[in-house]
Amino acid sequence: MENPGKISHLVIVGGGTAGWMSAAFFSKVFTPRQMRITLVESAEIGTVGVGEATIPPITFFNQVVGLDEGRMLTATEGSFKLGIEFVGWGDPAGRYMHPFGNYGTPMDGVSFHAYWLRARQRGYKAELFEFSLSDLAAKAGRFDWRAEDPRDPRAAMAHAYHFDASLYAKLLREVAEGRGVQRLERTIRGVNLDPLDGTIASLALDDGEILAGDFFIDCSGFRSLLIGEALKVGYDDWSQFLPADRAVAVPSARYEDPIPYTRAIADKAGWRWRIPLQHRTGNGYVYVSDHIGDDEAADVLLASLAREHPENKALADPRFLRFATGRRTRSRVKNCAAIGLSSGFLEPLESTSIHLIQHGLIKLAGSFPRAKDDPAAAGIYNRILGDEMEQIRDFLIYHYHANRRVGEPLWDRLRHMAVPDSLREKMELFRTRGATIFPNQTIFQEPNWLAIMMGQAGEPEGYDPLADLMDERLLAERLHHMRVACRQAADRMPTHASVLARFPADSQKRRADAPVA
Repeated sequence: MENPGKISHLVIVGGGTAGWMSAAFFSKVFTPRQMRITLVESAEIGTVGVGEATIPPITFFNQVVGLDEGRMLTATEGSFKLGIEFVGWGDPAGRYMHPFGNYGTPMDGVSFHAYWLRARQRGYKAELFEFSLSDLAAKAGRFDWRAEDPRDPRAAMAHAYHFDASLYAKLLREVAEGRGVQRLERTIRGVNLDPLDGTIASLALDDGEILAGDFFIDCSGFRSLLIGEALKVGYDDWSQFLPADRAVAVPSARYEDPIPYTRAIADKAGWRWRIPLQHRTGNGYVYVSDHIGDDEAADVLLASLAREHPENKALADPRFLRFATGRRTRSRVKNCAAIGLSSGFLEPLESTSIHLIQHGLIKLAGSFPRAKDDPAAAGIYNRILGDEMEQIRDFLIYHYHANRRVGEPLWDRLRHMAVPDSLREKMELFRTRGATIFPNQTIFQEPNWLAIMMGQAGEPEGYDPLADLMDERLLAERLHHMRVACRQAADRMPTHASVLARFPADSQKRRADAPVA
């Protein structure tokens, strides 16, 4: 007998990046005969649209939804990303790279950096970044793809993208509608709950239509129309750890070839981002409103553009964004799952916003409901999503807490604040033995923690004692070979600009097609 509660109509509330990623993903998971998919979005409600940097899992998502890399780069004015450079976060005058991919190669089952730390305590001069091909390539303005041959140094690489998020959503809309997703341009005036079980029964639209559905995905952004307003799910505020509550963003003109990395620059009241696309640069300032006003934050951001280069001119007026860092206490309740900003917000310091969208979608597919209310599946989904957000939260907190910007009120407070026990444990393991493999690691793993902990705290006191088992001369030979191989591989790579030339952005066509104001 067929399940009478079977999900056959999926309704997505909201467009933008989260909505159209959801539509493109589930239109690939299901055929039109298996699932009717409707997306409702309103032209009256704008999208945030400031997130333009990603992390490596985006390459997997694009493959899953059938999006060719060349097509994506061309349509979104995109560029490649090999990591994030942090300026002024540890030593105010210093900088370090969080590269994607691995450092060196593990030996005899022991992490590479344990051997490097052992050698450093015996006077070895080579820096850790010399064993990261992504780091070397990024700083040299070069790019190449990951190699499948484990003997090739490029096998340790990974990459992501910078792109125009609004253009990415537009491209995904084309993909989703091509697979049968129906788009309704409507404003939602109400949400109707089933009086018997409290599930969402239908949406009341502005033209009088009642849109019924079996399962609903809330992509309504900070408003959280379904999971927050209708289903009354609470919000866990993390501002005691991550106090930034404002951002101002402005695009600027391209004046140089795009660099293959994002830049995050610490400032007195927060930090500024720089994201290079093919046709322009994305700039922003994430700040704490108790330490700087909106007008002054905009002035600081615009002044930083002028300092960088005379041709780095703003292309639009600054846009402001208000937020509260944290997450919904549950991301999935009854027949609704919140994806994107409706589920929570973590500032874009490590470019995790789009990752959290795709992570939520993949886990939702893996626990897709058998009926409108599937509490067992919702429970495991909420635990997985909660763990992911808490891991990212700790990773972001560390950037602020491990600062050495002495004498600046905000940074002094963050350096001395109490941090979650989960982070305190990680800090102690790194300090005493250089460990960066921690319990329940999700998106950020050993090389990611190693990059930021070395970049901000410097070398730890100890290292894994198993690294002492290797013969001294053999270790020296292996370190030398890895270092030389990394440098030679970086030198052989094509420039980032020459690789992008294979995927020319279509901004000229877009400008020609644009209506005249």
